[in-house]
Amino acid sequence: MTTGSARRVAVIGGGLAGITAAIRLADANCAVTLIESRPRLGGLTYSFVCNGLNVDNGQHVFLRCCTSYRALLERLDVTAGTTMQSSLDVPVIRASDGRLGRLRRDALPAPLHLARSLTSYAVLSFADRLRAVRGALALRGVPVDAAETDEVSFGDWLADHGQNSATVAALWDLVGIATLNARADDASLAVAATVFQVGLLTRADAADVGWATVPLQQLHGDAATRVLHETGVTARLRTRARRLTRRSNAWCVCTEDDVIEVDQVVVATDHATAEALLPTDALAQRPQWSERLGWSPIVNAHLVFDCCVMTEPFLAGIGTAVQWVFDRTEQSGLDPTTGAQYVALSLSAANDLANKPVAELRALLVSELAQLLPVVHEAKILDFFVTREPRATFLAAPGTRRDRPQPVTRQQGLYVAGAYTDTGWPATMEGAVRSGEAAAAAVLAERHPSGAEVAA
Repeated sequence: MTTGSARRVAVIGGGLAGITAAIRLADANCAVTLIESRPRLGGLTYSFVCNGLNVDNGQHVFLRCCTSYRALLERLDVTAGTTMQSSLDVPVIRASDGRLGRLRRDALPAPLHLARSLTSYAVLSFADRLRAVRGALALRGVPVDAAETDEVSFGDWLADHGQNSATVAALWDLVGIATLNARADDASLAVAATVFQVGLLTRADAADVGWATVPLQQLHGDAATRVLHETGVTARLRTRARRLTRRSNAWCVCTEDDVIEVDQVVVATDHATAEALLPTDALAQRPQWSERLGWSPIVNAHLVFDCCVMTEPFLAGIGTAVQWVFDRTEQSGLDPTTGAQYVALSLSAANDLANKPVAELRALLVSELAQLLPVVHEAKILDFFVTREPRATFLAAPGTRRDRPQPVTRQQGLYVAGAYTDTGWPATMEGAVRSGEAAAAAVLAERHPSGAEVAA
C-alpha cells in the first residue's frame, strides 16, 4: 500500500502489456492514466463485425504454461470465455497424401510424455521419428540464457543435430512458425529453445492448448475497460502521445491537445513507436534498434462454407501454405441451425503472402485447404475475406536479444513494456503480459518521488 500521496503513472498503449501494467499499478493504489490512440483497448488482439460475423483479427491460442496470460484472464474475470484441452492433442495432416498424424502427450513425466507420440507420428517415416526424438532431447539441454545461443539460427542448430527437411516441416516449423512468427532458418536459437523447453520438454502438461470461445475484443479489450474503470484508472482512448519531456521531478506526456503530468511513465507501445517516443538516450540499445528488430507479418483467411468441412476445433497442415485451420463458428455467432461453418486459416511468417491480392489468395488457399480436407471440393463457399497484420510482431532473428530492452530505462521514472522487450519469450500474448508485469514491478520498486516508502 502506498503511504502519502498516490504516485501518478501514465501508461502509454492499451494492448495486453499496457493493460497488465495499468491494472497491476492500480491494484497497488497508484493513480493511473492509460493513453491509447485507438478507440478501443486490446492492441493487436481485437475483433470486428463483418457480414454479420464476429471476426477476430488473428487466431490466438495459448498454452497451459502461459501462466502470466492466464492470470490476466483471471484478473479480468473472463476465464469462462476460454477453453483448454485436458491433454495435448494436435491433429496434423500431410498435404501430399492426406496422411493424419497426432501430436499427443501421455501420463509419463517430461520429456517421456511425448515419446510415444513422436515414435508413432504417422506423417514422418520411422527413421525421421527417431531423428526428431534425438533432436528434442538435444534441444532440452540448450542454454537459452547464454549470449552465444542467441547468435545462432535455429535452422542451423537443427541441421547440426541431424534434423532434415521432413522433421523441420512436421515438427520444428509446425510449432515454431506459429509461436515465433518466424521460420527456423530466420529464428534465434535462444528464443526457439525457450519455446520448446517451456512448452514441450519440461512439464508434461505445459503444451495443452487453450483458446477463446468468445470474440477476442470481448475477452480482452472490453473486459479490460470494465476492470480499469472499477480500479479507478483513467482511460483516454483516441488519444496519441506525441512527446515525453522531463520537468523537475515530473514527466510530461504531451498529446494532441493536452499535457499530462505524472511521476512515472510506462511506454507500452510497439517497438517502432517506442523508439520514436523515448528520449534518444533513454535506452542502452544503439539507435535504430527498433528497425533492427523489424517486423514479421501474419495473414488470416476467413471462409464460410455451406456445410461442415472439419470436425476438429483446429488442425495443422504440413507441405502446404495452409499452416493452421481453426473452426470459428461458435465464436463468430454464426447461426448453427443453418449448417454452415466458419473456418479461419492462420498463416504466420507470411512474407510471401502478405501483399498478394485477395483473388490470388483465394485460389491458392482454397485449393490447398482441399488437399487437407477433401470435402472442401464439394462445399460451397458462402464468404471469403482476408485480414492482414503486416506489422504483427518483431522478428526474433539471431542476434536480436541485444536490441530487446529491459523494462528499466536510463532515465528515472521511465519504463518500457511490450512483447518486444527482453522477456526471453517470443512476441506472444504471454510475452506481452510478462512485459507488463515486469514494468509495473519496476515502477513500484522505484522510490516514490515524494519520498514515501512503498510496502511490497
